[in-house]
Amino acid sequence: MALVDEHLLDILRRRGSDLHLMAGEPPRVRLHGELLPLTDVSLSAQQVQQMLLEILPRRAQERFDAHDNADFAYSVGGRARFRVNILRHLNGLGAVFRAIAGRGVTLAELEMPEAVHNLARLTRGLILVTGKTGSGKSTTLSAIVDDINTRTHGHIITIEDPIEFVHQRKGCLISQREIGLHAPSFAAALRSALREDPDVVLVGELRDLETMSIAVTAAEMGILVLATLHTNGAAQTIDRMINTFPADKQSHVRTMLSTSLRGVISQQLLQRTDAVGRIAAMEIMINTAAVSNLIRQDKLEQLESTLQSGAHLGMRTMDSAIAALLEEGRISGREAYAKAHNKARFEVTKEYS
Repeated sequence: MALVDEHLLDILRRRGSDLHLMAGEPPRVRLHGELLPLTDVSLSAQQVQQMLLEILPRRAQERFDAHDNADFAYSVGGRARFRVNILRHLNGLGAVFRAIAGRGVTLAELEMPEAVHNLARLTRGLILVTGKTGSGKSTTLSAIVDDINTRTHGHIITIEDPIEFVHQRKGCLISQREIGLHAPSFAAALRSALREDPDVVLVGELRDLETMSIAVTAAEMGILVLATLHTNGAAQTIDRMINTFPADKQSHVRTMLSTSLRGVISQQLLQRTDAVGRIAAMEIMINTAAVSNLIRQDKLEQLESTLQSGAHLGMRTMDSAIAALLEEGRISGREAYAKAHNKARFEVTKEYS
């Protein structure tokens, strides 16, 4: 057993989501959104270095030596897998371990809205799942892939850094690739995927202009492309994609997105009132004729009102999603106020827990 395994098993027993190891600090666990110390004893630089170098794969070691940070996956026996980011900081080495569920959960188990089920049934176009790190994007995408794998017969390619959920073949042939191990970059892997007769391509993150450009082109070609961005809200997501491109290309990209984009799911996790884990609040945008027109004419500031008026189609703003969870008693007024975009709407509720 590796030295770090004891800490990892500890956070699993506590049902934590992340382990933080930083030289000069005690180990910490993220439990239901809060970062708490596991002990009062700080780890020395030597202890952290020994723990991390013991489990660092050779390819990750090469990336770490070149860039002072690296991502890789790590398994504790057959009990659990973790997504790991190792880094250098003022006091030495550090790492964050994100627990990956032993199996992917389904859309039904996640209690996903019907609109998400409908998006998963599409056969072409671009679907974006967005939110900050730790908002559950990978879990949502995994559930969509599982739904497609269960219902259809085709070829699904996933491109990740690192591979998180390992999908077993059900109805589909599944090819999973890890950046740095099976391909040098997202763009290279995605370009190769277009020549491999895919029905669905999952891109772990649209990190750069080249990857975004190929993803949009793939969606235009009739492939279903699933991808993530670290943005908050549908309007910000579309704006981010368009503004990644040079100014002279943006008008063309708006036109392409107006026809190829199928939907944006923006999510964040909120503390449940029963204190048993967290629950996702989701803003959902479906690319209707009205939405497509706003994208094409660069009138993204009007998207929020379109989301509100499209409730009958399953669209919703983030604040509407939060309000629904509050009304159902799943979150507290204080949590609703903390996570809302328009805090004035929840001003009255914030004093109630």
